[in-house]
Amino acid sequence: MVYRVTIRNGKEKQLLRHHPWVFSGAIKETEPRFEEGGWADVYTEEGRFIAKGYYDEKSHIILRLLSWDKDEEVGAGFVRDLVKKSILRRKEFFSSGSTTNAFRLIHGDADFLSGLVADAYGSMIRIIISSRFANAYLADIVQAIDELIHPSLIAASADREYASSEGLKESMRFFRNGKEVRLSEDSMDPVKILEGGIYYEIPSLRGQKSGFYIDQRDNRILSERYAEGRTCLDVCSYTGGFTLHLLKGGAKSVKAIDSSESALRHLLYQVHLNENNGTLEKGARDKVEILSGDCFELLRKEPKNKYDLIVLDPPKLAKTKGALEDALRAYKDLNRVAMEKIKDGGILITFSCSAAMTRDDFRTMVSWSAKDANAEAQILRQLSQGEDHPVRLSFPESEYLKGLIVRIIK
Repeated sequence: MVYRVTIRNGKEKQLLRHHPWVFSGAIKETEPRFEEGGWADVYTEEGRFIAKGYYDEKSHIILRLLSWDKDEEVGAGFVRDLVKKSILRRKEFFSSGSTTNAFRLIHGDADFLSGLVADAYGSMIRIIISSRFANAYLADIVQAIDELIHPSLIAASADREYASSEGLKESMRFFRNGKEVRLSEDSMDPVKILEGGIYYEIPSLRGQKSGFYIDQRDNRILSERYAEGRTCLDVCSYTGGFTLHLLKGGAKSVKAIDSSESALRHLLYQVHLNENNGTLEKGARDKVEILSGDCFELLRKEPKNKYDLIVLDPPKLAKTKGALEDALRAYKDLNRVAMEKIKDGGILITFSCSAAMTRDDFRTMVSWSAKDANAEAQILRQLSQGEDHPVRLSFPESEYLKGLIVRIIK
């Protein structure tokens, strides 16, 4: 069955510019009456063709546009082709000279595959599903990945944030050679990866995001440039991505704070792992202090003018545009306090992963923080997600990670 969906006058402009999301309020009528998720041809009220997409009234995004070619044959083969094209756009990451073997293969709507993320961790692939569309075509997605790169294992599960609204089960599914197999998560060995010359071990497939914040790779590597001889603080450190690169860059000391005691313990393990592999100098562990608890409160308790460099990488504080105003206040307070703890001439590396916050919002927030901290701030670099997390210009929501490297002058 193919649905014909008519868009209300005035709601078609973004869609004609290739924005992929259509919500129920934009739809005037659908023929035939909805029975189950399926493909749809989408038109304006005047009968002008807009796009082809996947229509499902049980999804929190009722219509996801995937092709603006009227003659495109959509279906399983079309999805498999989209998967392969996305992976081939990352061919540089597969080169023998690469210093990382952990990267994103499919970045959702930015790669024209709505509600689908796939990450490579060495020879293993981790799939995160956040749409009924991606779930319906999981077998074809797995087949396409297996045909192209032959991973040792593919693990797939629903995104916890969207599982309920999409009606998806969170249970993990495993695939080898394109076929589903029975495996116990508890029986699996930790996944070992290399990123920018640093070794990591991911203890659980069900960790934050798909197990590791791959999107910060370039920013972690860049932080090494500012680390030499500096007293550093890594706020919301998780398992220590920034801490490890600060140590590699020659930091005098790093204090890592996070809400998770187990994540901090794993951070220390990874410092030892890299000492043993020779990627960090002997004695690196002696430079690291860990502290668990509420990161915002722990930061407040730090002495003023103590640190040469602070990294702020908090969790998403604005999950929706409606939550943005409160989130901006929280971000501003966090950055203000951090600036007070930084010495004159010190460096603040600060981030927001809230898609609802624009880059202009983020810069304005940092400027307000500097004013309230009675400091001047010089932007040295503007940061974003890595190139394997591309920003699709017709889909601005794909630019979710914003960052700045700022010099604080008092």
